[in-house]
Amino acid sequence: MRQRLILAAIVAGLAFTPSATPVMAEDASWGCQVLLCAASQNPSWHGVSYCVPPMTKLIAAMKEPGFSWPICHEAKAGKPGHETYEDCPSGTTVGSSSETRNGWSSEPDQCIKTVDVCRSPGQRASDTDQSSAVIRRSFGDRGDSCIQQIATPRPRRPDPYYFDIPNEQGVKQRFWFNLNH
Repeated sequence: MRQRLILAAIVAGLAFTPSATPVMAEDASWGCQVLLCAASQNPSWHGVSYCVPPMTKLIAAMKEPGFSWPICHEAKAGKPGHETYEDCPSGTTVGSSSETRNGWSSEPDQCIKTVDVCRSPGQRASDTDQSSAVIRRSFGDRGDSCIQQIATPRPRRPDPYYFDIPNEQGVKQRFWFNLNH
């Protein structure tokens, strides 16, 4: 319900711009069309026929050199943010894989859990349900240690882009979206 109020406020703001004729959502600037469509949650912009053309235009424009994100100045939302990964589950911390791309380290894409494998005699780290985990051993002076770090892939967000749109009290609300066709 709150999302609808924010969207209604944006459309109302557009309607009160000085003009001799009524303003329709279709007449909004491209930046405002993108913002309205990106903020659509149920259904997402993919399921709103009005939203497909401006969002498809955005996706195509993003591939062009010199792309600049279209802004809806009336909504005071600015450019969107982007976060590829979800937060790591409780009990884990964010870490990077040992791989780098072109000599630069990549965005932290692992969730790391430090465990003491000596607490449960007879149970090895491979006995736990960590079939896809990478285990990094911490070696002491003697070459052995009970502390191991278990790395699991960090969950990816299905909707990695977001707009922070201020509501009527000026409090920003986050709207997540994706740009997949």
